[in-house]
Amino acid sequence: QAGRGSPGTYRSPLVSRYASKEMAFNFSDRKKFSTWRKLWICLAKAEKALGLPITDAQIQEMESHVEDIDFTMAAEEERKLRHDVMAHVHTFAYCCPTAAPIIHLGATSCYVGDNTDLIMLRDGFDILLPKLARVIDRLANFAEKYADLPTLGFTHYQPAQLTTVGKRACLWLQDLAMDMRNLQRARDDLRFRGVKGTTGTQASFLQLFQGDHDKVEELDRMVTEMAGFKKSYLVTGQTYSRKVDVDCLSCLASMGATVHKICTDIRLLANLKEIEEPFEKEQIGSSAMPYKRNPMRAERCCSLARHLVALMANPLQTASVQWLERTLDDSANRRISLPEAFLTADIILSTLQNITEGLVVYPKVIERHIRHELPFMATENLIMAMVKAGGNRQVTRFLSEEVRPLLEPYKSKMDVKIELEL
Repeated sequence: QAGRGSPGTYRSPLVSRYASKEMAFNFSDRKKFSTWRKLWICLAKAEKALGLPITDAQIQEMESHVEDIDFTMAAEEERKLRHDVMAHVHTFAYCCPTAAPIIHLGATSCYVGDNTDLIMLRDGFDILLPKLARVIDRLANFAEKYADLPTLGFTHYQPAQLTTVGKRACLWLQDLAMDMRNLQRARDDLRFRGVKGTTGTQASFLQLFQGDHDKVEELDRMVTEMAGFKKSYLVTGQTYSRKVDVDCLSCLASMGATVHKICTDIRLLANLKEIEEPFEKEQIGSSAMPYKRNPMRAERCCSLARHLVALMANPLQTASVQWLERTLDDSANRRISLPEAFLTADIILSTLQNITEGLVVYPKVIERHIRHELPFMATENLIMAMVKAGGNRQVTRFLSEEVRPLLEPYKSKMDVKIELEL
């Protein structure tokens, strides 16, 4: 379209600024409409194999024109017809005149629309899963490296008992491992919509095969296998159940919450100057304050993770309002929410990998913070010693509040060995 990609036209920053080329291509018009054509070829091949009058020449003609899509013609056809699938049927038929009569034979729009969406969802997970695995690997290396480095733990963001830098990273790892399980499960649970007709009854195909139920079921199986799926959904309306979208986006949103938590922790630790994300040699922290080292990568992850979490509302609401066999109010929403969820997940994983590959730890700062809090941490040992000596735990709890200010003048002289002696 005129102006697309120009400075005077809005472009989604998810594509122009953030997401990888492979994920951007996965949801591109090029992949979408070439997949439609491949699905029409699969359908024709299966119908021919099962006895319908389709020739090898027609199939070869279709195969030779999979990629040469006239997008201008398709857009013009859609403006006239107000129907995107028929616009592309006409566009494909124009360059395949011999095959024109059998393109889309017996199918409904959702044959290409929904099946292509399922292919994109599957391929989207296949892009995300290795990226998530790399993040887990980098973070596991970090956790092992700093497994024995003591650091202040925080509860309520107040200094608490000691933990280690590596142990804290294991909190992040455990959540990411759960996300890996969830994404893999969602990917493996995906099925093909298959060849189901306009309301899921396969009536049009029964008519084509003169009531032969076995051939209709074999058609469904053959096309499903050609599309790279092991199973198709046993029951559909005109569309596959929109709860499938809920399952897919829920695991992405959950991963977004994980990444937000990890990157928030890193931002808090950066403020304490205990841990920093990578900072490039020529990177500028602030236009006015050149000494600043802003955690901009972690901030980007948090910012985009919030968008990912917010997208979860879309499939939930869409699934809840699909009347009977389907309504079309899912279409515009899904064109936005499904690609954006995967594009957003893609960039936060890529950014988090960059962060975890270059995390910088400052042991001396961590040690200074520990020593600063040691006098206050000693109060817990005092309480336990008092209880062992016969004191009341509920009384000594309040006693500790009185002890804390008494220790303040001596905190610089308190050594960790004294704590162990107690």
